Amino acid sequence: MPLLSVVILAAGQGTRMRSALPKVLHPLAGRSLLAHVIDSATQLSPDIITIVYGHGGDTVRAAFADQTRLSWAEQSPQLGTGHAVLQALSPEVRATDITLVLYGDVPLIKAETLKKLTIDAEKNQLAWLTMTVTNPKGLGRIVRNAAGRAQEIVEEKDATESQRNITEINTGFLACPTAWLARWLPNLNSNNAQGEYYLTDILKHAVDENLPVVTHAAEQAWEVAGINSRDQLAELERTYQMEKAKQLMQDGVTLRDPSRLDVRGNLQCATDVTIDVNCIFEGNVMLATGVIVGANCILRDCQIGTGSEILPFTMIDSATIGSNTRIGPYARIRPGTILADEVHIGNFVEVKASDIGHGSKANHLSYIGDSSVGRSVNVGAGTITCNYDGADKHRTVIGDNVHIGSDVQLIAPVTVHAGATVGAGTTIWKDVPADSLALNEKTQTVKSGWQRPQKPQKK
Repeated sequence: MPLLSVVILAAGQGTRMRSALPKVLHPLAGRSLLAHVIDSATQLSPDIITIVYGHGGDTVRAAFADQTRLSWAEQSPQLGTGHAVLQALSPEVRATDITLVLYGDVPLIKAETLKKLTIDAEKNQLAWLTMTVTNPKGLGRIVRNAAGRAQEIVEEKDATESQRNITEINTGFLACPTAWLARWLPNLNSNNAQGEYYLTDILKHAVDENLPVVTHAAEQAWEVAGINSRDQLAELERTYQMEKAKQLMQDGVTLRDPSRLDVRGNLQCATDVTIDVNCIFEGNVMLATGVIVGANCILRDCQIGTGSEILPFTMIDSATIGSNTRIGPYARIRPGTILADEVHIGNFVEVKASDIGHGSKANHLSYIGDSSVGRSVNVGAGTITCNYDGADKHRTVIGDNVHIGSDVQLIAPVTVHAGATVGAGTTIWKDVPADSLALNEKTQTVKSGWQRPQKPQKK
């Protein structure tokens, strides 16, 4: 069985991006362009993935420092695509190995498309991916003979007038036996308008040696769309999001406006999920059956249980939400939070690193941090857990069936035991026994005939 080597060209400067960030690290759908390409390559189970880097190389390598299976080859100076692939060839090339060439700034190529190329390459053929477009300006043309067989690829700057009228273009994606590349690449020349060593020239070598050449047409233009400028990046971002939206709707999700959705990770939805406009999903998000997400919400790395409703302008980050919960509007659920079933978290309530039991409620203007809250607890408006002493975080424990009035401060570490009631405006710094009332004694004074101070009238 031949070994598959994937080479990803990522050495370009990307001057039209006008950015200090290397082009291949610019994000699309929340992940770098290069990360998308690596994922597509990984799905083919290659023996090795080699990234050819150049401009901003240290930054590019640092961005993937945790991926130890990647191999790296530096291209310096950058003398063209043929020169770039040459840098990635292993000194020990087996005759049965095949190489697949990809591009770090063409992020949406599908593994299914690439598989067609590798299957052909395994049959000792040069396989090339092409595309027919209405406007081929600036792109290399596929020149075919009278029998319709591909003969060469001509870059636009080197093309004749008749060749420029060809609408079948080179995408750059190819696969072939590695031994062929090892034979051809050192013999490329730079006799062209760019003065570079073109990878595309290997097609002519294959024809001259009477080796079999096959082509496949890309099914979707966006698969082979490269990024050279920020407007192209924005256009491809929206294309990606629309494709995600179509898939979600096919799977039974209602989107109030498919054009106003942003999935920047992996969004999994059960049936009858409804998502309103301008919602952003980052990381891994799972929405169970019947979940409703209101407008302008941000959900990151979280699970939302069956029948729960997330009201507008709510942010949920790294949390687990139970079934039939109601959160928001304008709520913030921070990392480490676990909400049980039928919990209500209302407007301008923040919950951080806390677990809240079944049926408990915090409906208004409260902060619950580093806390364990039992079942059927009511937290009144303006209540906060004072969890930070300036050096360390401390935990607050609230038992089942506790009622906490408005404007209460719970100074951790502290425990309010089951069934207790805390009166409005109380500061709790000692544990509260079960089934008791805790309050700070206050005296209310009334002065009759009191006149508020008044500002002098302007003359």
